Amino acid sequence: MMRYDFLLVVAAAAAAAVPAQAANQLLFSSGGPDGRMASASGPAPGDARETETADDFVLGRASRIAGGQFTGLVPLGGASVQQVEIEFYRVFPGDSANPPSGRVPTRENSPADEDFAARDSAAGELSYRGALGNAPFTVANSVVTGINPLPGVFTGGEGAVTGQLLTVDFSFADPLLLEAGHYFFRPEVRLSDGTFLWLSAAKPIVAPGTPFVPDLQSWIRDSGLSPDWLRIGTDITREAPFNASFSLTGSAVPEPASWAMMIIGFGLVGAALRRKAAIA
Repeated sequence: MMRYDFLLVVAAAAAAAVPAQAANQLLFSSGGPDGRMASASGPAPGDARETETADDFVLGRASRIAGGQFTGLVPLGGASVQQVEIEFYRVFPGDSANPPSGRVPTRENSPADEDFAARDSAAGELSYRGALGNAPFTVANSVVTGINPLPGVFTGGEGAVTGQLLTVDFSFADPLLLEAGHYFFRPEVRLSDGTFLWLSAAKPIVAPGTPFVPDLQSWIRDSGLSPDWLRIGTDITREAPFNASFSLTGSAVPEPASWAMMIIGFGLVGAALRRKAAIA
């Protein structure tokens, strides 16, 4: 009898060794805003042009992305959020025409031409909650409309801008499964008034953020430049590469060995219970 009790203990321990999928664990963070750059990522009311900013992140193992957070700037007075769309891109040349058009200095380490996954609040694919800061926030430089192909890439930026901080928390209706790898994250916000400006974060990433190598930089494009992208800090302002402020939450997917251990553990538990029942 002691033999089967011991088998039960071993089997239960094997099953317990598989880590549970904890909801809303922090998978990645670039850190909070550093006040250096604000770049457009969303349409302006009455303007058909779409402007997108994207920044990169790395997942060390396959993960289910459940949601996250990003921080930007909105006009003083607190424009309301009407729509949030999140897109994910591979690193060029994935999902892209290659060779590229030649209208930008380089596409090396840029986001791809096309996203491979998207979630849109207008389609009920994500929910969001926006929180406005109380005090005005000033950023040293901005890129909103000065997004040009060669030879007019360099503009130096459009100068300092002051607005209200807007932190957007979002949750996907269905988690997005991503394999381990290097990706770009692109949030887009439609406001009731003005343009949403995504704020930069420290580069290199510092604690409590999630440093990784190679940490690339933020890229931007509008409808006129698409499918190409420009580096905000290297091409447009020539200041320095920028990161953008965001985080992702979800759960890591157990490795195949962990699944095998769990299956074996449950199998041993079942066999031991059947054996005990037969003896009884």
